[in-house]
Amino acid sequence: MPQQFQRDKPIYLQVVDTIIQEIVSGIRQSGEKLPSVREYAIEVGVNPNTIQRVYRELDQRQITITKRGQGTFVTEDSRLITQVREELKKQYVDQFVEDMGALGFSKKEIILSLKVGEHDA
Repeated sequence: MPQQFQRDKPIYLQVVDTIIQEIVSGIRQSGEKLPSVREYAIEVGVNPNTIQRVYRELDQRQITITKRGQGTFVTEDSRLITQVREELKKQYVDQFVEDMGALGFSKKEIILSLKVGEHDA
């Protein structure tokens, strides 16, 4: 099913983010082969050149490894995946705190709300 994209961020970076989220959440496993460029382009609903750029970006970040003639594979470096996961956590928490601050909530109020919310999870 084609993905919905935001207008304020390049599509290829949104696809990169999606794949990284799938990797750190365990949807895609270490060593797993990603779909071919053409297959993934059809699945996501974008031009194959966009997916080629996505795979190049993932390779540059060492999240994936492309083996000529075999395909693109998720890294088997569990330390790297853990590091990226922690970076994403920090990024999301920082954004959440910033957004809540913009609504007028103090850090103390935010923490209290999260502690109260622990019982809901």
